[in-house]
Amino acid sequence: MLIDSYDRVVDYLRVSVTERCNFRCQYCMPEKPFSWVPKENLLSFEELFEFIRVAIDEGVKKIRITGGEPLLREDLDTFIKMIYDYNPEIDLAMTTNAYLLKGAAKKLKDAGLKRINVSIDTLKPDIARKIAQKDVLENVLEGVEEALKVGLKVKVNMVPMKGLNEDEILDVLEYCKARGMTVRFIEYMENVHAMVDIRGMESDELLAHIGSRYTYEDEGFDGHSPSHYYRLEDGYRFGIIEPHKDDFCKQCNRIRLTAEGQLIPCLYFDEAMSIKDAIKRGDIKAAAQVLKEVVRTKPEKNRWSDPDGEQSKRAFYETGG
Repeated sequence: MLIDSYDRVVDYLRVSVTERCNFRCQYCMPEKPFSWVPKENLLSFEELFEFIRVAIDEGVKKIRITGGEPLLREDLDTFIKMIYDYNPEIDLAMTTNAYLLKGAAKKLKDAGLKRINVSIDTLKPDIARKIAQKDVLENVLEGVEEALKVGLKVKVNMVPMKGLNEDEILDVLEYCKARGMTVRFIEYMENVHAMVDIRGMESDELLAHIGSRYTYEDEGFDGHSPSHYYRLEDGYRFGIIEPHKDDFCKQCNRIRLTAEGQLIPCLYFDEAMSIKDAIKRGDIKAAAQVLKEVVRTKPEKNRWSDPDGEQSKRAFYETGG
């Protein structure tokens, strides 16, 4: 079992298989050129899997595949099957923008993937084009429908932004509600790579929008999820992720691994340790020691609430958020 210095059990590993993405979303990587880390700099799926085996043996129970956009890496279903075959009980999930999901959903499900999270910030094609800087919405929605059809569980993430998509909060909620998908509204997370003029919305503003049409009850946090959940009168649940609040990190149980082998204890910290050399030389014991040290030094909380207003220098597309 992996336990950090604040007595939190760390049993959730997020694995970024690529930093590449086919979107250029305003709140993530709007000005990054369409380039990528050379393939030889990345850990192979076999090498990533060697570390994942270590993590599972040490107590990790949930693994989420992220990017960039993970579906840009070929043979992703083969990688997922490697993990599933090693331990079918692992809660195996993926975060995707869904642009390529329609053609991949069945292969992913058959390989052992159980759940996906998809970003849907708007249901209007012109606004989607403005946010992603690409005509994406039709592919995304078709991908979501295919995922539901093949039996994947789907959660939707939305980042409401003032002057851009704030008038669609209820529309996205109702789109998800009609399909039995949980929606989570995410407060904009400041980072130096985003557009400078983005204005996010806080939870009380989001709740005011929803309260204009629905009555809801506060259900609090659900296990280790970062979402604060609410329930409508008809039983539908939605979440709000509030990274700026002190209790956001209280039950954090996750660490992150980049495609280049950097093991990161906290999304909003630049500190990391590499497992790359240990894995490449087949030194599993050394890789396990890196894992334990990263867990040991995991910070109590992120830096969003710091009085100096520090912003993360690490790009979210390197860690999958």
